[in-house]
Amino acid sequence: MTRTVCGRTDHVVVVGAGLSGLSAALYLLGAGRQVTVVESGALPGGRAGLLERGGYRMDTGPTVLTMPDLADDAFAAVGDSLYKRIDLVPLHPAYRARFADGSHLDVHTRAEAMEAEIARFAGPREAAGYRRLRDWLQRLHARQMGRFIDANFDSPLQLLTPDLARLAALGGFGRLDARIGRYLHDERLRRIFCFQALYAGVPPARALAAYAVIAYMDTVAGVFFPRGGMHALPRAMADAAADAGADLRYGHPVTRLERAGGRITAVITPQDRIPCDAVVLTPDLPVTYRLLGRRPSRPVRLRHSPSVVVLHAGTDRTWPILAHHTLTFGGAWRRTFDELTRTGRLMSDPSLLITRPTTTDPSLAPPGRHLHYILAPCPNTVVGPDAAAWADLGPRYRDALLAELERRGLTGLGAAIEEQCLVTPLDWHGQGHAAGTPLSLAHTLAQTGPFRPRNLVAGTENAVLAGCGTTPGVGVPTVLLSGKLAAARITGTPARTRRYARTRAPEPAAKGARP
Repeated sequence: MTRTVCGRTDHVVVVGAGLSGLSAALYLLGAGRQVTVVESGALPGGRAGLLERGGYRMDTGPTVLTMPDLADDAFAAVGDSLYKRIDLVPLHPAYRARFADGSHLDVHTRAEAMEAEIARFAGPREAAGYRRLRDWLQRLHARQMGRFIDANFDSPLQLLTPDLARLAALGGFGRLDARIGRYLHDERLRRIFCFQALYAGVPPARALAAYAVIAYMDTVAGVFFPRGGMHALPRAMADAAADAGADLRYGHPVTRLERAGGRITAVITPQDRIPCDAVVLTPDLPVTYRLLGRRPSRPVRLRHSPSVVVLHAGTDRTWPILAHHTLTFGGAWRRTFDELTRTGRLMSDPSLLITRPTTTDPSLAPPGRHLHYILAPCPNTVVGPDAAAWADLGPRYRDALLAELERRGLTGLGAAIEEQCLVTPLDWHGQGHAAGTPLSLAHTLAQTGPFRPRNLVAGTENAVLAGCGTTPGVGVPTVLLSGKLAAARITGTPARTRRYARTRAPEPAAKGARP
């Protein structure tokens, strides 16, 4: 049994209405707790926020949704359903990949379609390798999820089970790039199953093969999009929590936590003093530790993932070479990761993610207009330029990215922009994200599983952490799980639904579903 909060836990205050906080709130409500959610912003969502400008509705956070059943499990905790509240669209293809040599590949999550596409792209030998890779990814996911990802740890000794040996037998402790290379010889194809390591903060040549579980989510389990944009997910979660009895208070930044000995007794905002029996803290770790008045000691300094520059662009035209999600790869690969994680330079030959949500939901832009989200990984402010440098660097880098994309086929992109919002590490720093990155701590071995900052903090009896800085890590599925794990630390009971193996597309939203 893992440790739980001691004493009364009747009334829980959740600090932050992001995905992790709302997930925790739903699980807590389902376990019979009284829940108050306090959020500094005017809307739910946290990183998964919403910006409305000139008739464009721009998601300010993640644009890729995988493993929606994990979100549905949180709704199910209060007898609700994700699929009744949101019209969730499976994306086919999940991605389009475009390469520096002019070739392109549509990434399908259905095995037969992907095998046929790989055969067209690289020949039958690579298609057969994909089939073996897909089988390995499925076995890797099944081995990891319930035991290593959806799990609270109190000690590294809890890893010492037969499941660890089984994961090792699957090759989970080898290197990601080398493992993928056992199945695929075409270097372009290997990128499709390795690029996700960037968001874990580790180059594929150094990342553990176990992190291929992220590729499983993208390339096997499926990629989805909620009509209304990604912000529809936290909005629906907040509505479900309110319907289940939660008290949600927006525009309530937490200024301090009131203590009595080792317990938090109240959460203080400029408007209220809210007594509590327990608290779930979801802000970035520096903010959380400052509120707690203590930082756990670690033998090695925490390492952060690279950051990202994001350009939200509302345009009067679009380009047929783009899918909903398009990966446009530069010719360099290993050098790119070295620049992002070691030398601290901007990518000299950038690999970028372009999301065009109006492909699936035209209502996110004015009639006849289109919305593009251009994501460029960049060094964080510890490795690369500091936050202040981005005040001048940001606009120059934006222009360089637009020029590069025009060279790659998006002719006239710069002139087509009607509305835009540029987000750089300066903005992430201003939002309280350590090292100027929204991607939090890198998933190195020393910052994974029981070695990641734990969701129970020594010296505080009734505070639990949730979010991407704690267990289990970065990404929408894992952040949703972090809320579930935080709730379990308070209630002492695991959630009742575990449907990790299910990879079919979700049922269509019911007639009259609320977007």
